[in-house]
Amino acid sequence: MLDWLEYQQELQRRVAQIGRLTPDTLKGYQALSHAGATTGHLDAKTRELIALAVAVSLRCDGCITVHTAQAAKLGATDGEVAEALGVAIAINAGAAMVYSARTMDALQAQREKQDGATG
Repeated sequence: MLDWLEYQQELQRRVAQIGRLTPDTLKGYQALSHAGATTGHLDAKTRELIALAVAVSLRCDGCITVHTAQAAKLGATDGEVAEALGVAIAINAGAAMVYSARTMDALQAQREKQDGATG
């Protein structure tokens, strides 16, 4: 497995490098990252749990390391994290089901095209 603490430090160094090269990009990202916190509709721990589910769905190791650190800092329990990850697992399975249905639709369209070409 990955050394998550070392990875997080290296990621921070690389993001800082990007920030030095293109500061407005980093400022824009930070503005997006902090925008949700200003509404007060969700507490910080809930936002981090959502971020973890999304990170898994996007397969973003950087997001995983950053948001697990924050979730732990905010007192997220193993059970809360596991439940959030369960949502990600279910949504990803659902998305696979939806795209499987789309694939079957595409296959039907191809079959109809073939039938029309031979008929």
